[in-house]
Amino acid sequence: MSKILYNVTVKIDKTAHKDWVNWMQKVHIPDVMQTGLFTQYKMTKILGDDDEQGFTYAIQYVAESLEKFNEYQVFHAASLQKAHADRYPNKYVAFRTLMEIVSEG
Repeated sequence: MSKILYNVTVKIDKTAHKDWVNWMQKVHIPDVMQTGLFTQYKMTKILGDDDEQGFTYAIQYVAESLEKFNEYQVFHAASLQKAHADRYPNKYVAFRTLMEIVSEG
């Protein structure tokens, strides 16, 4: 059974950037990890994509199976995404990508 990589790419407005990074590291990502459905995460800043509007980050979570990811989607995703939206209204754009890890080293 293949592992699943769940990628969330977020462009955050410059006016909210510092608060957002702090909140992601201290609140949101720990909340996602506390679901117990992901085994690891990485928060990365995309280089060369900064502009006058803001900064872009990719947060990647690894699930052991598609079933674990689906459990996250059913029971946790909506409330966690709402907390983000409520805290940063009109300050970000986000898109999500789901990938199967074929190999890793």
